[in-house]
Parts: sequence; C-alpha cells; structure tokens
Amino acid sequence: MFDFKKDSPESVGIPSRCLLKFLERLQKKQIPMHSFLLMRHDTLIAEGYYAPYQKDTLHRMFSISKSFTSIAIGLLEEEGKLSLDDPIVRYFPDKVPSNVHPWIAEMTIRDMLMMRTCHASTTYKVNMKNDWVESFFTVPPTHPSGKLFHYDTSSAHTLCALVERLSGMSMLDYLKQKLSVLELSSESYMLTDPFGISMGGSGLVALPSDLLKFGYLLAHNGNINGKQLVPASYIKTAASYLSDTRMTAPLPSEACGYGYQIWRSEKNGFVCYGMGGQFIHYLPDYDLLFVTTADTQGLAGGNQLIYDALYDEILPYIQANPLPEDQKTHTELLSVLSSLAIAPLGDSAMTAAVTSQVSGKRYMFKPNSSEFTNFTADFTNDEGCFTFTLHGRPCSIHFGFGKLVCGQFPVYDQRYAASGVWVSEDTLYVRAHVIDAFVGSVHFEVVFGDADVTVFMRKQEESLFGEFQGHLVGMVCGCL
Repeated sequence: MFDFKKDSPESVGIPSRCLLKFLERLQKKQIPMHSFLLMRHDTLIAEGYYAPYQKDTLHRMFSISKSFTSIAIGLLEEEGKLSLDDPIVRYFPDKVPSNVHPWIAEMTIRDMLMMRTCHASTTYKVNMKNDWVESFFTVPPTHPSGKLFHYDTSSAHTLCALVERLSGMSMLDYLKQKLSVLELSSESYMLTDPFGISMGGSGLVALPSDLLKFGYLLAHNGNINGKQLVPASYIKTAASYLSDTRMTAPLPSEACGYGYQIWRSEKNGFVCYGMGGQFIHYLPDYDLLFVTTADTQGLAGGNQLIYDALYDEILPYIQANPLPEDQKTHTELLSVLSSLAIAPLGDSAMTAAVTSQVSGKRYMFKPNSSEFTNFTADFTNDEGCFTFTLHGRPCSIHFGFGKLVCGQFPVYDQRYAASGVWVSEDTLYVRAHVIDAFVGSVHFEVVFGDADVTVFMRKQEESLFGEFQGHLVGMVCGCL
C-alpha cells in the first residue's frame, strides 16, 4: 500500500505554532477552504478537512486536470507514440477541415503544452453544442502558434483527446495504469464533454490525497521508490520557465511563467493550479509540498490570499534541522485540524422582526425566464427553508442560522451546505456551498415587504445553476 510517513511539524524543522497561525489567517480572511495538506522531506506533517468535506470526499480539481494531461503526454512520448514537435493536425484527420488555416496546421503538441497556441481563448466556448475537439481546428486563430502565452483550455482538452486516441482508454485510466505505484483513488474520475471525451482541461474529480501523490511524483522527478515512472527530463522541463505570463496572469503568484501545463510560482516553486484554490504547490528550496482545495470563486484575490498565508506564516520560520518537540502546541494543532469546518454566515443570535410575519406566507412570482412560479419561506429557531416551484417541480433549500445545513440542490444532482443571516430587519442573505463535482456557490438576497418579496440570485459556478441568476418579484397570494 502506498502511504506517506507522518510526523510532527517540528520533526522536519517547522514550528506547529506557524501552522496554527496559517490556519487562523485563512479563517480571518473568510476563505472557504475545503482541505489542507502539508509535506516536508517526504513526511506528511499536517492534514485537515473542512466539514462537510471529509478525507474521502471527492472534489473537482478544475485546471489541475491540465497537469495530469501533460504527464500523460510525456508518457506517450516515452512510449514513442508521439513527438512533441509533431503538428497536432496529424492525429485528427477526421476533425481538420480541408481548408484548415495554416497557423493551425503548423501548431505542434509542444506549442499546446506551453499554452502558445494560435488561439487567444478556449475555442469550444464559442459554441459548446458543437464538437469540442473539432472546434480547436475550425475556430479562426488570432495569431501564429508558438509565439505568445494565452490560457486556452481547449488546448488541454484536445491533448487529452489525443491521449485517449493513442492509448485506447480514458486518460485517467491510462494514468492509473502507468502510475499504478501511486495507487490513485479508484473512485476518482473525469467529467466528459458532450461527445464523450474526458475534460482534460478541467474535469478531474479526485481526492486531496490524489493531489498529494501527484505532487510527490513531480517533486521526485517521476522516480518513486527507485522506479522511474515518468521521464525525469520531461518533468524537469514541464515544471520550468518556458512561457512568459506577465501580460495575462490574474495574480502576482501566477505571473512567474509557465512550463508544460504547470505554472511557475514565486519563491522558485511550481504549481499545478485549479480555479477556486485547488493547488499542488512545490517549493524545492524548502522541499515543501503544499496541497489545498477550496472555493475562492467570487472572492477577489482569494488565491493570492492562500499563497500569501503560506509565504508569510510558514516559510520564514522553516529551519534546516529538526526542532525540539512542542507537544502542547502540536496537540492544539491536531485538535484544530480535526475540527475544521466551513464557517457559516453571521451569528445564530441574529433574527429579524419580520420573521414571524413572513414565515409560511405563499408568494407568486411574476413571469420570469427561469420559470420560478411560487415561493415560501419557513423559519424555526436556528433553521430556515425556501420552498418554491421551478420548471413545474417543487423544490426546497434548507439553511441554518449560525450553522451549515446540508441537502440536495434542487434540479441538479449536487449536494450543498447552506447558511443564512439577517442583514437587516427585512433582508435575508443565504449562501449555499455546492460540495459535489460542480464546486461553487449559489447566493440569495431576499427582501420581504408588507405584501411582496424581491429575490436577487447569483451563482458562482461555471457550468450549472443558470436558473439561479437574476431577479424575481412576487406578491403574497391574493394580492396579485
């Protein structure tokens, strides 16, 4: 069984107090963290999961998928099934039009790995009902390939399609077979596009421990227990500075360059990065491997807040040699790690005078594009529930005051954890964290009038929940 040695932070030269400060800082910044794992010198020194997330909860890893795709390409190169300098059109004659643009015809696999394609953005988003892979060859290019870095998820998606063509199996199954020593979780999987191709740019759904294992592989240049699973030269190049990212990077820590589907970072490190705070961050100068899952979507600079907490609260205090054990602080750290939870909104003591007046009232919405037709809000001491009809189906969302309440999101087969807070005497704010494959959140602001209700909804998730976006206005039944 593939497992990691575990010990105290002090055993590898890190004070437990630093990790407590790190966790406290993230909490004060109100970052919706989901997991945190820290390893130094091949020793796992901290591991925590934020309820309702647990150790065995699968999590969407978004663009960390691209780094997995890159390693699969490196393995196929080792097998002699491709060359990085091959034009990509060679492998997709059924997708390439007869009048293919010369910039597309010249584009190589290496260009795609470096995000130096001839497209300035993701091609399949032009029309997501059309063949996603084919779009990579038919959407007009904006510039010659091999020149500029532009973040293009369709590039990784097409590379994943290439892996599946050449290997004859799904990309993740191919990696699980080739990297079997790592024992990646059997339940992990990849979402697919509408045409059955694994979403190699954003579709990985896995455990945080899978990220730690993958990061361990990269940190060791592909060599696990004396067995070279991936060519060391490929990993070293993949994690090196190949493309400049200063013009397009959203954060300082992502403006340090790019390799083969792997970012360079500050402090001479590299990062497998996924939207929303999914990180595999390795800092070779410290021999530190840092893994997080989170949901920073909608939180301005949220990812940089995670980076900065690591840089400010942990790195300056790392020592070259083991430290004396600090049993008291380490015990406190273990207690904190075992009791981590996503923080609910507000204070359970906050109530509104309007609660008893509106609880149980039935409202009818004016006609709307999302097809909501009616609405009821019910309240008990520390919980609430929205009940409504959507697309002709009865639905409900439960939430807690001062606590999270879990449920199944209406319409979509996705679980949630929700809480609410009265922000004024007549206005209720509810946030529902989506905790399945489509990580994100859905927000409600509900203003109760004497005989009416106004609802503002916003979703912070890229694929689903389109109905939960915009405004609804309703009147108490009998007042229409």
